[in-house]
Amino acid sequence: MRALPAHVDRNLRETCLLPRGASLLVAVSGGADSMALLHALALAAPRAPWQLRVAHFNHRLRGADSDADAAFVADRARRLSIPFVGGNAEHRGPKTAGLESTEMAARRLRHAFLARAARAAAADAVALAHHADDQTELFLLRLLRGSGGSGLGGMRWTSPSPADPGVRLCRPLLDVRRAGLRAWLASRKIGFREDASNEDPVFARNDVRHRLLPFLREFAGVGIDDVLLRVAELTAADADFVAGTAAVWDRSAQPFASLHPAVQREVIRGQLWQLGQDPTFELVERLRRQPARRASASKERSWTQSQGRVSAAPTETDFRHGERVLRLDQRPRRLRWGGVELRWSPVEGPGAAVLPGPEPRRECLDGDRVGDVVTLRHWRPGDRFRPLGFPAAAKLQDLFVNRRVPAAERRRRLVAADASGRIFWVEGLPPGHEVRVTAKTRRRWDWSWRRPETTRVPRAAPDAG
Repeated sequence: MRALPAHVDRNLRETCLLPRGASLLVAVSGGADSMALLHALALAAPRAPWQLRVAHFNHRLRGADSDADAAFVADRARRLSIPFVGGNAEHRGPKTAGLESTEMAARRLRHAFLARAARAAAADAVALAHHADDQTELFLLRLLRGSGGSGLGGMRWTSPSPADPGVRLCRPLLDVRRAGLRAWLASRKIGFREDASNEDPVFARNDVRHRLLPFLREFAGVGIDDVLLRVAELTAADADFVAGTAAVWDRSAQPFASLHPAVQREVIRGQLWQLGQDPTFELVERLRRQPARRASASKERSWTQSQGRVSAAPTETDFRHGERVLRLDQRPRRLRWGGVELRWSPVEGPGAAVLPGPEPRRECLDGDRVGDVVTLRHWRPGDRFRPLGFPAAAKLQDLFVNRRVPAAERRRRLVAADASGRIFWVEGLPPGHEVRVTAKTRRRWDWSWRRPETTRVPRAAPDAG
């Protein structure tokens, strides 16, 4: 593997199709794979000539070790005379329990950072250190989850960023084994950081790496890795062909019913993605096999298919419309709207930062962050909200499902948004994180509500952790 720099250079040009002299943002975690990519690019750059910049995202999941990783990468970039940009998570770990896994939250935050950094640097692409063993492990993970052809095809040499489709990702190590990368690092005495989480069996990928793959190698021989990669490549080519055929299908030229089932599935799957619906196998098959009949994705969303066109079907729990603009600084400081009685009162001065004792259906909000003009309305499709203690905003749909709020009840819930449209209060949920009272608060709104009906809306406790 002494020719790794030349190999990476060739893959960038011939497989990732990047022109000589392109600007690359190199994502470096500090581990063996990314350090091999960084040093190979640093050696290849002068002749290409690639314009390099190093990016590192500190997930802050491993305390001092995470900070040491960031310092290590920054120091190595400095020694190589390559510009460095760093980012870090706001909290020391995702707290959206029940909404997404730690792995998924970390991936989302990392890609968002890389996309922002690439845009800021006007980079032509973000170079990632995924290699052949990553591809094999991903194939098995997706196989066990029942993925279709596109998923089993694994990672592509180049693809759009999941955080920003305008940012391009490239993977010039996708045909290189992990062992080869480590051997090359050892031959050049290049150090790297070991991530202890790579041995933690709580992550499914580690189980595949340390238990399933060794079993398959013993059962079928060491060549099973090449077999799996070959199957992934063939599956990817088939899936790309089907996707291309579906993309150019013309309803007027060929009836949907006459299409091959694989193309029918791709036509329906693509539309569901665009409509914001997870295209599960069961949902796609119901729509494909039973035209004009309603297929339910959940209690809130139903779909129909006619001549290959997917559209939303009416449900019994449609969203409620209407809104009310409030001037919080004007009297009377009370209102009844949407079946809810609201009251609010100001507290100003140093005492505003001192919270009173807890009281059911009352929240204390930072007045300067809320503002004086707010809008009261019902929940709408696509609404996002960041409850107290959450690291980021989440879909209200997910928050309600996580707390087992009945579908019909969700439509009754009121939300309040500030002048910018950001939701800071949702009936029955913890208050908004951005408007929490802190030691710096000098103006506070005490916000209370009740439903004068027999049906009460309980206040949900914040998620643990």
